[in-house]
This record gives sequence, C-alpha cells and structure tokens, in this order.
Amino acid sequence: MAFDVERVRAEYPALDEGFVHFDGAAGTLVAEPVARAVASVLRGAVANRTTAFAPGRRALRILADARAAVADLVGADPDGVVFGPSATALTYTVARSLARTWRPGDNVVVSRLDHDANVRPWVQLAGQHGVQVRWAEFDPQTGALPIGQYGELVDDRTRLVAVTAASNAIGTRPDVAAVAATAHAAGALVYVDGVHATPHLPTDVTALGADFYVTSAYKWSGPHIAACAAAPQLWAGTATDKLLPSPDEAPERFELGTPSFEQLAGVTAAVEFLATLDDTAPGTRRERVTASLAAAHRYDTRLFQTLLEGLRSTPGVRILPAPEGGAPTVSFRVAGQHPAETSAALGEKGICVFAGDYYAYEYFQTMGLRDSGGAVRASVYHYTTDDDVTRLLEAVAAQA
Repeated sequence: MAFDVERVRAEYPALDEGFVHFDGAAGTLVAEPVARAVASVLRGAVANRTTAFAPGRRALRILADARAAVADLVGADPDGVVFGPSATALTYTVARSLARTWRPGDNVVVSRLDHDANVRPWVQLAGQHGVQVRWAEFDPQTGALPIGQYGELVDDRTRLVAVTAASNAIGTRPDVAAVAATAHAAGALVYVDGVHATPHLPTDVTALGADFYVTSAYKWSGPHIAACAAAPQLWAGTATDKLLPSPDEAPERFELGTPSFEQLAGVTAAVEFLATLDDTAPGTRRERVTASLAAAHRYDTRLFQTLLEGLRSTPGVRILPAPEGGAPTVSFRVAGQHPAETSAALGEKGICVFAGDYYAYEYFQTMGLRDSGGAVRASVYHYTTDDDVTRLLEAVAAQA
C-alpha cells in the first residue's frame, strides 16, 4: 500500500499544535496546499468574472477548474456542478426548485438515518405544497437502513427520495444504488447526501444512481464551501428564483451572487491533494483520486477496527450499533456521564471529539437519546494515527 500517514500528516500544519483530532466528521483540518491556493487568490489580481481583462479571466478559470475538480472527485459532469455556501443551503435551493412541480397527492420519501439537512428541507417544502412525507426507518438494533421498505414507500406519486450515502452519526452506508433503482422505476428523483461519505471512499454518482449528489469541501480537507452535482440536462430543466440580470444558464443560474473565488481555488487544491494520498497512483486525476481514496480507506478501516475493539472492551462504554463496512465513525456513551461531560473531559486532554446529536435529529429522537445529550462521536480520518487511537482509548477508559 502506497499510503504513508507520516507523509500525509506533514501536509497538515495544524497538527503541529498537538491536538488529537477525532472531529473530522464535523470538519477536517485544511491541507497546506489548500491554504496556499486560497491565500494566492486573496493576494493576487483576481477580479469578478469577465473576459475583458486578465484578472477577470482568472476568475472564470478558477470557477471552471473547481467544477472540473469536483467532477473528478465524485465522477460527475463538470457542467453539472453547482457551488453554494453549504450542503444545507444547496439542498434548500434544490428543494425549493423541485417543489414547484409537486402537487397535492404526491409524496416524498426521507430517512430517519439522515442528517437533518437532507430531511427538513424536503419535509418543509412538502408541507408548503400539500405533499405527503413518507419515512424510511432504520433498525435501532443494528443501525442498518433496510432497503426492502422502499418497495412499499415508493409509488407512482413519489416525486423524490432523499437518502444519505453514509450516516454522519454512526457511519452506516445504505445501499443507495438499490434505493435509487426502486425510485427510478417509479419515476422519482433521488437526492443523495454525500457529505459524510465522500471523504472516506471513492465516489461514483452514476453507480450510486444519484440524480443529485451534495458534498462539502470542508469535510475533505478543503474550505467551507459545498457542491451539488447533477446531470446538466437535469439542472437545465429545473426552474429557480434568481435575479433578472444573472445568468439564465445552468449551472450558474443556481449560484446566487458572486462566488468566493478563493474558496473555489481551495476546492481544486483539495482534490489535487486527495489525488496524492497514494503517491504511486497513475493516470488521470479522476483515476488518481479514486486510487488514493481507496488506499486511505484501507488505512482508516484498520485504525477504526482497533478503535471499535478498544471501545467494546472498555467497561461502561455503550456503542451505538452500526453495520460493518460503514464510514469510520462511531458514537458512544460512557455510563453515568452526560455526553457533553465526556467530550469536555477528553478535550481537557487535547482530544477533540464532539457530543450531541450532530444534526442527526431523527436518528437520536428515534433512539431516545436526544433529550439526554445524544452521544460522543469519534471519526477516523487519513491523518489519524495508531498513537491517536491509543490516547483516545486510554482517555475514555479513565472516564468510564
């Protein structure tokens, strides 16, 4: 395996501060090449978009490069990549646009396993348009999202199915392709939340069957900006509110206001960096980023198994169940402690973990844990080390 964690860690200057980071599910550290790219735009002559002079042409190139980078990361068409300030904002934009065609008697299907950003926009827009909301339930005993239920939930009045590619709470990776096949057979669109999945394994939106796929760059070593990928013809056939002078063409029609060119440059740099995680990977950037994420995934999986086994063997620790093969993320509680107390105690030791519901609102409501503080979440990323895992396990054991 050509993944060298020490070489990779050297590209994250924030690691020099000495904290142990298991908080990647909430946002990863920024790689040095990304910081340089962002700073370069801020320091350089980059104007708003125009072909009239060089600084304006640079802005056009920065935007085009970022679309191409995201397309290589997720296997999409660059002309179908729309940027926005966050996955939540983009999902609201798409929901408002698609809901224009919904009618009373239609329905949408959402999942209780999802981050609320892929639930509430659809629920709220459905309520505004008199559309029924149908819920896909996860199995509380296993953390799995049973696929068979979609055959009963989806019918010829289903307009959209929203599903996560990986749970940000427990890492579960549903069979999105099977969900999409059921939805498409009924003529429904599929909106996939790829925010937690994209950082941890190669993504192919076509293989997933995603009509829309949203991802956030700050979850994969980039800046705070998000992208939603869809087929250009799908964007072209979707109406949206916009200013009269702004472009009528997609994808620009869905990007409200002037984009952040420095963040877009950071997106391109982040994808370029991800493509170097396996420094022996040959081929196109798409081929290199796919091979690199696969190599990082193998590394993450080994570390995560060590973490899981350690937590399971620690008396007083309760792990929230999840199927094997998910994203390297675990939620747990320490007996007798409020999750926020556990998180703060670990934080005092320089170990960064989050506590709460992490916006997985429906999941924690269903599990009966939200009102009592949710859980503590630890997520492995490709800069995590064996020593990091040991420090976390020792610190949790001291709290249990």
